[in-house]
Amino acid sequence: MISVDEALQNLFDLAPDLAVEHVPLARAGGRILAQPCHARRMQPPFAASAMDGYALDAGAAQTGASFEVIGEAAAGHAFDGTVGPGQAVRIFTGAPVPEGASMVVLQEYCQRDGARVTITGTPDGASNIRPAGSDFQLGDSLPAPRRLSPMDVALLAAMNIAQVPVARRPVVALISTGDELVMPGETPGPDQIIASNTFGLAAMLQTYGAETRILPIARDNLEALQLAFSLAQGADVIVTIGGASVGDHDLVAKAGAALGVRQSFYKVSMRPGKPLMAGRLGQSVVLGLPGNPVSAMVCGYVFLLPMLRKMAGLPAAHGPTRRAPLLAPLGANGARTHYMRAHVTPEGITAFARQDSALLRVLAEANALVIRPIGDPPRAVGEMLEYMPFESE
Repeated sequence: MISVDEALQNLFDLAPDLAVEHVPLARAGGRILAQPCHARRMQPPFAASAMDGYALDAGAAQTGASFEVIGEAAAGHAFDGTVGPGQAVRIFTGAPVPEGASMVVLQEYCQRDGARVTITGTPDGASNIRPAGSDFQLGDSLPAPRRLSPMDVALLAAMNIAQVPVARRPVVALISTGDELVMPGETPGPDQIIASNTFGLAAMLQTYGAETRILPIARDNLEALQLAFSLAQGADVIVTIGGASVGDHDLVAKAGAALGVRQSFYKVSMRPGKPLMAGRLGQSVVLGLPGNPVSAMVCGYVFLLPMLRKMAGLPAAHGPTRRAPLLAPLGANGARTHYMRAHVTPEGITAFARQDSALLRVLAEANALVIRPIGDPPRAVGEMLEYMPFESE
């Protein structure tokens, strides 16, 4: 068996880089920016009013001073003229500041009477003007790689970027294996169960931007497994679920080897998820996950998502982790890294008492995995523990 760190590094080494494609800005949210984007204009492109008020010469802005109002400036409609001595322009937020004006006096400090305005309050000395380029300059960049947040998309729009270079979405083929499985909605026989892993993993992967292909269930014979592998051709990652152990009916490794899968590792020192297998088939990464539902989902978070992030150009690293105080004591951990289903609140974190890898209800109630290193000693209430949250970046 190898460690979690070794297995993850092996997967990073196997993972190909994804090609770059350009997508419309409206579809760029959540995608991985593959190349820096450079501003095609500065923002604001002109000195702009930060307030509603009157634009005038700052040197004349005194309480009691009166000015002739010679025009108006609004967002998208500049005043076409120059503000001279004793003059002011009615101006609104976002409007270009007219030539000759160096201050916007807030309308709350002014009294309008026909074509004249008088400063009745005491200006606070602020210019209330946003200088041209104060947000960003022509050529300023949004660095890559990064997952594009809504705020990033807004910035790209302001930079006048209409087409965004992003990493192509990874294509992941999902193959559930086993005579005991039927698809949701079907009527299982007396010895069968519903295939849940495929759909949980697909939902996880789609949340992180992957395109998923759910293939037909592969029965427990070499011909069916080889057919499933052939249907998965062209995927960046082929994920098999179940059949990766050493039982008489666990045939994934044999079927893969017959097709030319070059195995990288088998078995990881972790729980749940020990019978994990990885390799390559042509240009595709093959990842064999355990069949137990919790094991498959945990391995998805621990291995599959970090590998996909690396393929998209993000740093090769474990999934994001945090720390929280323990709310209930835990006994000592054993000889494998343990990812324990847990629930985290603002007060701290509690690991569920039942950690059987077949218990999907417990997984659904969890929102985090407590990470227990090999040989971790007993933990008392209040000790800080590392955990992996079940949430998007």
